[in-house]
Amino acid sequence: MEISPETLEWREAYKLLVGSILPRPIAFVSSIDANGIANAAPFSFFTAICADPMLICFSPMRRGTDGAKKDTLVNIESTGQFVINIVSNSMAEPMNDCAIEFSSDVDEIAEVGLTKEPSIKVSVPRIKESLVHLECVQEQVLHFGDTPGAGSLVIGRVVHVHVNDELFDKGRIDSAKLNPIGRMAGNIFTDPLAKMFEMNRKTKKE
Repeated sequence: MEISPETLEWREAYKLLVGSILPRPIAFVSSIDANGIANAAPFSFFTAICADPMLICFSPMRRGTDGAKKDTLVNIESTGQFVINIVSNSMAEPMNDCAIEFSSDVDEIAEVGLTKEPSIKVSVPRIKESLVHLECVQEQVLHFGDTPGAGSLVIGRVVHVHVNDELFDKGRIDSAKLNPIGRMAGNIFTDPLAKMFEMNRKTKKE
């Protein structure tokens, strides 16, 4: 099958992306609006950029109905702050509930039964049920179009990290205890630890 992206309607292009790039980690992003109302939403276009400076990024797409910015993006552009809450399997259902299109005046964290906890260096609350939190300030936001299917790249500088004590061992996070989930295509999620295997990185071909 040979496909030219310019021939596709955006939904078809999206299906190709999410069906090819997987499993994808989930950025469960908490933010607040200009009035201090909390928001939480999951995004699976998410990765790290570099360690020094400590930068991460995620990409909120425009709404599929009218191309409007999602509340998370509006909030970050307004306040310059957000928190990435890493999603463990134990909080999968309330995380998924936060993907509902609530009105902007609804506090999703409270609405789905999760718990807000104060952050250290940003005014945005983190989600207590998450075992790892990355407090971030806006480094840069790049916009790519303003119609349905378009999106933005939010680059955040990590200014503080919270790691549950039980996960942390000699500077490393125990992946098995974190038990994160990943996003596949459609409504499918995966436990990436179900069939872990190890390969040492070689310095030369043996």
